[in-house]
Amino acid sequence: MSSAPVITATDVTKRYGDFTALAGVSIHVDTGECLAILGPNGAGKTTLTEILEGYRQRDGGQASVLGVDPNKPTGAWKAKLGIVLQNATDMADLTVSETIKHFARYYPNPADPDQVMAAVGLTEKANSRNGKLSGGQRRRLDVALGIIGNPEVLFLDEPTTGFDPEARREFWVLIDRLKSNGTTILLTTHYLDEAQYLADRVAVIARGRIVAQGAPDSIGNRGDAIVTWTEAGREQAQSTTTPTAFVEELSARFAGEIPHLAIRRASLEDAYLELIAQDRQTNGGDAA
Repeated sequence: MSSAPVITATDVTKRYGDFTALAGVSIHVDTGECLAILGPNGAGKTTLTEILEGYRQRDGGQASVLGVDPNKPTGAWKAKLGIVLQNATDMADLTVSETIKHFARYYPNPADPDQVMAAVGLTEKANSRNGKLSGGQRRRLDVALGIIGNPEVLFLDEPTTGFDPEARREFWVLIDRLKSNGTTILLTTHYLDEAQYLADRVAVIARGRIVAQGAPDSIGNRGDAIVTWTEAGREQAQSTTTPTAFVEELSARFAGEIPHLAIRRASLEDAYLELIAQDRQTNGGDAA
């Protein structure tokens, strides 16, 4: 890791009229690190990402990517970035191969288009027109366009939406390879297992504020155990630091065998859902 973060945001704010999308967000990402931004729809994930990409102007705070203020982008700076947006439906008449080779010409040191097609699992679709691709295949093409320029920084906004489980795992291997080569990655995802696998650190955002930040295993009460069982025809769950004592209490209550008893350690998903629930209890209602 380098001493200076590759990506920094300090007290970044963004407002749309009376609505505050970001209320003083601060994050950093070091060289070769993957930071996953987690949060409900409307929490501010995409707004923050697009500010750091240079697509949106922030209203306040400071931001830097590769030493450049995203509010003042240059062509040389943009060539060092790889961006996978949430949605892309353009270039429908071009083939997959034509599209990737066309974008490769925009960069001073592009990756080999055939290798990129293979890496995202599109070799067999090389001559298919983009408009004929399935949603998952189109998403793979988006990822290919994001990495064709050998980026120093890669922004991934929900990149595996529409991927089947096998394709998602193959994508994870690709991201691991990019990280090992020094690529710095900012990831937004709704898949908590994806964040657990890929991210060195995660930041949970709710209502435009960071409510937790750190290594995936440090978020929330990850030392707790989750005890589940069936009672009165419904599945019950209890988080506890003393699972043995709790199970003894349940056993006494049931006078023996506990229906469908299971014990597991709290996952990142458990911690995330707890943080979001706490935020809603504190602030009321759903996230905007």
